[in-house]
Amino acid sequence: MTKLRLSALPDDKAVKMTVELPAAVHRDLVAYAEILARTSGDAVPPDPAKLVAPMLQRFMATDKAFRKARAQLPSSRP
Repeated sequence: MTKLRLSALPDDKAVKMTVELPAAVHRDLVAYAEILARTSGDAVPPDPAKLVAPMLQRFMATDKAFRKARAQLPSSRP
């Protein structure tokens, strides 16, 4: 079985953003959604747009340089 970096998509309140992606990235998102559905036993793949936020979140969470720089920023976030 394929081990994907994403699992079930969280149901969080969203902030709407509009972005443009290269066609190749969109194709990869569609393929990822299909594989994710197959590996989780879902009959219908998730909307590829719903994958973007968890992928970005995972990327930023594992970027050590970003975490280090973020910790040095003055912030009102806990």
